[in-house]
Amino acid sequence: MANNSDRGKFWPYMILGFLAIGITLGYWTVKHAIGMPVNESNEYMMKYQTAEKKANEIIEAQQRFDRRYDLKLEGMTLSDFKPVHLKRKPGPIVALGPVNTVSYRITDKSGAPVNDANVTLLLTRPQTAADDQIFKDIPGKNGLYTVADLKLKKPGRYILRVRAQKGDAIKYQDTAGYYKPKK
Repeated sequence: MANNSDRGKFWPYMILGFLAIGITLGYWTVKHAIGMPVNESNEYMMKYQTAEKKANEIIEAQQRFDRRYDLKLEGMTLSDFKPVHLKRKPGPIVALGPVNTVSYRITDKSGAPVNDANVTLLLTRPQTAADDQIFKDIPGKNGLYTVADLKLKKPGRYILRVRAQKGDAIKYQDTAGYYKPKK
């Protein structure tokens, strides 16, 4: 006859096994999470928490700007770069080089130049903030706000993110750019 005293004593080992698996998985998760870089969104040139809190104000300010003024990127040529893996159709992509001049024209709805807007340009790359370049308080002349000698070190995709403010009207505009690698 079998010894019945050993039956039912396996459960403490099972609990210890599950506890060991849980601790191991927790350690693995923390180790890999620490190793991954975290970049905050710079969608509206502010922390994403602030942008979420002020979302309605941002939308209203952009609508005010669109009713009063026009913002247009000038002097850039379109790139022949075609993203392969995008499911959506991309907008226009401008060609970038090692040294660039970026100009934005701001006019009111009647076509008169706006010279006293507060314009900021952020050159950024998707998924990283390591190569960000920001240009604040760009001076305007005849409605043209220009950043000259914009230098790029690495080829690839970029985003030209501009913020133009005139009074209580603010406009955020993104333009995709591509710096073609040398062959």
